Amino acid sequence: MSNLDDFTDFDPDDEDEDDGADAGTSEEGAAGSSGPTAVESGAEADSPVDDGSADDAFESVGVTPRGADHGLGVVSATEGLRISEDGDETELRAYVTVSNRSAVRIGTYLLVSYPDGERLFCRITALEYAQEFRADDATEIHARRAMRQDGIDEQDFKFVATLEPVAVLYEDDGDLRRRMTDRVPKPETPVREATDTGEIKTGLKIPDDGVFLGHLAVGGEKVRTAAEPPTIDYRLEDDYTDGDPLVFRHTLVAGGTGSGKTHTAKNVLRQYLAEDRTYPVEDGARDVSPCLVMFDPQDEYAQLHDDNPDLNDEFRRRLEMEGVAYGGIDDTTAFVPKVAGASYASSDHRAEQVEFTVPFSMVYDNPWLIAGSSLNGNQYNALKQLLNRFRRQHGDGGTYQQFTSFMDDPALKEELDETGRVHEATFDAVKRRALGFGGVFDQDARPITDQIHEFVRPGGVSVVPTYHINDSRSTTTVVLALASLLVDQKLSNDPIYPRIEETPVILGLDEAHNFLAQADSVQGEQVIGKFTEAAKQGRKERLGLFLITQDPQDIAEPVFKQINSTVVLNLGDEDAISAVNIPANLEQKVPYMEKGQMVVYSPDNSDPVELVGLSKCLTNHE
Repeated sequence: MSNLDDFTDFDPDDEDEDDGADAGTSEEGAAGSSGPTAVESGAEADSPVDDGSADDAFESVGVTPRGADHGLGVVSATEGLRISEDGDETELRAYVTVSNRSAVRIGTYLLVSYPDGERLFCRITALEYAQEFRADDATEIHARRAMRQDGIDEQDFKFVATLEPVAVLYEDDGDLRRRMTDRVPKPETPVREATDTGEIKTGLKIPDDGVFLGHLAVGGEKVRTAAEPPTIDYRLEDDYTDGDPLVFRHTLVAGGTGSGKTHTAKNVLRQYLAEDRTYPVEDGARDVSPCLVMFDPQDEYAQLHDDNPDLNDEFRRRLEMEGVAYGGIDDTTAFVPKVAGASYASSDHRAEQVEFTVPFSMVYDNPWLIAGSSLNGNQYNALKQLLNRFRRQHGDGGTYQQFTSFMDDPALKEELDETGRVHEATFDAVKRRALGFGGVFDQDARPITDQIHEFVRPGGVSVVPTYHINDSRSTTTVVLALASLLVDQKLSNDPIYPRIEETPVILGLDEAHNFLAQADSVQGEQVIGKFTEAAKQGRKERLGLFLITQDPQDIAEPVFKQINSTVVLNLGDEDAISAVNIPANLEQKVPYMEKGQMVVYSPDNSDPVELVGLSKCLTNHE
């Protein structure tokens, strides 16, 4: 080992003194022999001679840069700068300055200006740190030194954001418009955060008016602007300017238990029942408010009748400022199905309650209502033959009890078998499946077909609660009977009930997967076919489906394909998330969204976006 004694005894002050003495002697000698003093060289006699003791001997130099920083950073061309029709080949990155880095998030909307005033609207898709200087920070010394510091020196690193171009914004006769991305910005162009409501709405193609859903968000936080209110409202198109209102092109709300889907659904449905919301009917001769018919398996939607006592004055003012309808709907009625062995008693709402029964005559047009389980093609045809024969004998007033007695006739069975119309085994199979509906049809209440004028009311809400019905088969029969009644009348060229034909109807179906699931039976095919046709013709007939489910993957594909607007709240099931078919960048957020956060995918309305719903329900919600 080397001997370091001499090195440890080293005193830098001693060396400085020695050097100074030597230097002074040397400099004095040099000065004395080769040049005059400062005074002798022409300096003013009364000017003080600087002896090196003053701190302000030299003029200070300003280091503050001219101008001010604008934006978050600049467009970087270090690794290329390209806009391409193929999104995978697009290269657009921005260097973010040190002071702005903590505020930048994935999903943040940005603007990059072109020299002629047009702007590139884009969003951040990735954030990356890179080393400013070549160094190996994966070492023990470097790591331990960093662990003892309060933070890092941001200037030692580059912070780069990868940008996805969304649209080019431009002015057209004073109006802000958007077009597809067709030009590349110049290098070192400042990049700024989009904070203007008009620019953001135009960039994302969000309508200014329509049905309110929530506020635009990024990463669960509302996007803030400099306007008042500072949030950006998201709305669904609701007029005929650019096509049919989206309510008649159908909506799906999907969310797991506790995600807030009922809360969200109530708030959206409340907007459709706003006093000033009407739709033209009869070739535009008059405008009519829509009727909401809501099938309610959890007895929650009759609360649309009541105000929410938690809405304070400040919250109401905010709603009024943004044009959001709130408060209970007085014209709300609970139409309670009368089913044997089930009684309805609810203290959660103050809406009027009206009992009804399903008449057996509704089965004539929908034979699958009394198919207790799967029927094959031969069995279904046999059931239709039996119903037609029963109708000829008993007319439209025939009851279910009479039908079961009709099926018990052995002579009928023998006759049909001998004539080759219905095989006896087929007859027995149909009979077994048609039994067990005595508690549903023809109960001691007024038939729903006699209450159509009250059931479908412009501007009214008709809620059909089924929570009190314990038998799932009875529940399905009641819901499908009433839903089919509305659909058939809407699609009919010669409707029996003009009230249904002349009134815009929103058909709300909670737990829709229980009624519109994929099926391999004949009656299942009939149900899916009926609702698929209703979905296709809805825009023309003023019929909108509003489906609510926690299992979107179970809804039949022919119906699902007709859904235009999808509202996705928190979902934990991978199959459910895949089924809603939203863009991958939003799909990965779904399992982590908090209550009230949602993704809206409505291609005919806007780009896919993330929203935060209202923290309070606009009507009562217990």
